[in-house]
Amino acid sequence: MKCHAQVYVNNSMEAVETYCRAFGAKIRFEIKNADKTEYEHCELSVNDELILAVSETSEPYDVSAIHQMKLQTMTFNAYELGSVEAVKNVYDVLSEGGLVLEAIHEVPWSKCCATVIDKYGVCWWIAI
Repeated sequence: MKCHAQVYVNNSMEAVETYCRAFGAKIRFEIKNADKTEYEHCELSVNDELILAVSETSEPYDVSAIHQMKLQTMTFNAYELGSVEAVKNVYDVLSEGGLVLEAIHEVPWSKCCATVIDKYGVCWWIAI
């Protein structure tokens, strides 16, 4: 069995650019709406492995409310990023307009990790 996540966000085109920049991901498959302003479905991969699918939400939501409540309905774990520099890059990109729940720190199982809810309302735990 394989299991991959799909997120439904506002501003899906921008979200895809953000996730590509954060993780060095590439678009491997995409379907845009008729006026080419939103993704109906977009698959992102790193090293030819699917990591995430992104779609425009049909019901817009208030990200500021998610940030205010520090709402974590699901957290994506992006780990084995390889280096402190890679974690810092992902952290910097995802925290732009987002909410830092845990700044970069060390825990017994990771010398460099952080938790961020990005500006699209998606929660990420990132680590080496």
